[in-house]
Amino acid sequence: MITIKNYTFQYDNSENIALDNINLQINKGDFLGIIGPSGAGKSTLLMSINGIVPHYYPGDYYGSVNVCGLDTIENGCIKLSKYVGSVLQDPESQIVTSYVEDEISFNLENFSVPANEIENRITEALEYAGISHLRKRDTSGLSGGQKQRVAVASAIALRPNILVLDEPTGELDPLGSQLIFETLSHLNEKYDMTIIIVEQKIMLLSQFCDRMVTMENGKIITDLSTVETLKQSQKLIDMGINCPRVVSLARRLEEENLYKGEYPRTVAEAKNRIQKLGIRN
Repeated sequence: MITIKNYTFQYDNSENIALDNINLQINKGDFLGIIGPSGAGKSTLLMSINGIVPHYYPGDYYGSVNVCGLDTIENGCIKLSKYVGSVLQDPESQIVTSYVEDEISFNLENFSVPANEIENRITEALEYAGISHLRKRDTSGLSGGQKQRVAVASAIALRPNILVLDEPTGELDPLGSQLIFETLSHLNEKYDMTIIIVEQKIMLLSQFCDRMVTMENGKIITDLSTVETLKQSQKLIDMGINCPRVVSLARRLEEENLYKGEYPRTVAEAKNRIQKLGIRN
């Protein structure tokens, strides 16, 4: 579905290489998390998939990025948007209409979704994002977190083959963040939608993602299953990436020869495994 080969990109007027010889294969139905410290190239990688790079942010480009059979250097954002839905880091940059329901219907109408289906899509997307109550609201009066949810709803209403999201929970509380990830998981399972998400909240990625790519200085450092990524928790910490507390706990118990096996991905998993080990306070 997405094939990236020997891909290097450097923004115009920048001395640094943003992405350095990236090779990555993403298959249909993958739920992929991308992690790394600030400046690692995560956002640039996402924008290379949806065509924003290099069509809106130009620069020197080597190698190839192929999405659903389309070379992204030869096909612009409009053509790629038929296959790739996007939620950017700044939701305000995506909102173009005055009212929430108009914002969601705007893309549906542009992509010629049948009129009798638009209403159902709007209702469903608002419910998924937990913002049905905002349907008639003026978008200019929304909070940052509400705007993030509107951007997510607009993207998922299109039911794209691929959905790329750049820190979509940055302004959401824990409950809102959990809801967004549960929605993404549902879309991944129901529609076999490929989800690619950059996120700082590693606990959520650990709970929902099947696979994680770790980036640093424009390079892919690891491309592993979530379970295997968590095994490298100390390496992640050294890179400045916060690991889930349940992983840190398991690692400390392992160092004391009190724990063996895979690291837990959720609090419930950690509780269950520690109880089985018979560890008491």
